[in-house]
Amino acid sequence: MNKITITAGDVSLPAELNDNPTAQAVWGALPIEGRANVWGDEIYFGIPVRAGQEPDARAEMEVGELAYWPPGNAFCIFFGPTPASTDERPRAASPANVLGQVLGDATLFRRVQAGTLVKITRRD
Repeated sequence: MNKITITAGDVSLPAELNDNPTAQAVWGALPIEGRANVWGDEIYFGIPVRAGQEPDARAEMEVGELAYWPPGNAFCIFFGPTPASTDERPRAASPANVLGQVLGDATLFRRVQAGTLVKITRRD
């Protein structure tokens, strides 16, 4: 698995990317920066990656999962319920390609305000 760091304001956490085609496309585009959009307990922002929906895409996510949302070409960080959730689990607006997992306490991203610069970089 490829290792990354996600930094948003004063929150910086390591994460791992899966080995699927979309995650590989994200890895190839790094470093990436964008301004945070906040939707419940999800941060998302557009990235310079274009990918279709993968066969295993899903809307139900787990806390700490990273995903790519094809309709918005967006990188998503899930850390709790979203407006689409029916329980305490995160739920994307529509099926998203699972990219990987935050290593550590993803709920720290609750401190991030809309408009905050988010950086995704490779790490050793």
